Amino acid sequence: MDFFSRLKEGLQKTRSQIASIVGMPRFDDSLYESVEEALIAADIGMEMSQDIVAHLKERITREGAVKTAEDAWDVLKSILIEDLSSAAKQIAPAAKPWVIFIVGVNGVGKTTTIGKICKEYTQQGKSVLLGAADTFRAGAIEQLRIWSERAGADFVSQQAGADAASVAFDALQAANSRGTDIVILDTAGRLHNKVNLMNELEKMMRVIKRQMPDAPHEVLLVIDATTGQNAIKQAEVFNSVIGLSGLIITKLDGTAKGGIAFALTRKLKLPIRKIGVGEAIEDLQDFDPAGYVEAMFGKLNP
Repeated sequence: MDFFSRLKEGLQKTRSQIASIVGMPRFDDSLYESVEEALIAADIGMEMSQDIVAHLKERITREGAVKTAEDAWDVLKSILIEDLSSAAKQIAPAAKPWVIFIVGVNGVGKTTTIGKICKEYTQQGKSVLLGAADTFRAGAIEQLRIWSERAGADFVSQQAGADAASVAFDALQAANSRGTDIVILDTAGRLHNKVNLMNELEKMMRVIKRQMPDAPHEVLLVIDATTGQNAIKQAEVFNSVIGLSGLIITKLDGTAKGGIAFALTRKLKLPIRKIGVGEAIEDLQDFDPAGYVEAMFGKLNP
């Protein structure tokens, strides 16, 4: 099964729910009410859903060519694609080493995501070094080590409980001496002591910038799509402390509603770099706005 099929399968519940809410609408105000209800049910959020419907009304009125509910549905999808397209930028590595700083709370699939990104780069012929700076969990260090072996990447770590900034320092030093193309740094994600976690991340950023003033080149937050609107709060906290450059949304494989992608991009104005639909290497792909909207909304009357 290809990636789009996996994504469509993962968002089947949301697509069915949207279809059941909207039903077989007439092209009148009842359509707009149903669309707003469907957007809220899809986890886009009330305020944002109201904004989207207002935009839909304005566009239909302005263009004047929409005559049926099916036409209006196509306009809605085009609006949603436009929203997401502004947040679908991919960045090609332009420095050596290219330093990627990965953050996220525990349980979002952060370490696995790092492994998949590592494999993608090594398959492109790039040399990669993984830095195990999530020293809070011994399991995370070992998990990342396994991924480095699978991908044929270098690996830098210290013992569990070591200073995370020290691991980042060692990783950059090793990458510079070896001429490594890509450095990917894992980080802790424990939430029970948020102040200490954020202080640790800030310290790591300072250490990185002392070695490479323009690094890290990407700061990516991994978000579990099943957390819904709580993901926005997570993103706001990380963004305020260390400044995010993009998002990776995981676990779009059956239980997530999917609307959080729209909510995050509208709220934070951050690009979505990748989305994940499962555990396999190929289950993490570059974000495709048109494919995402089609998987989530499909046809009005399928």
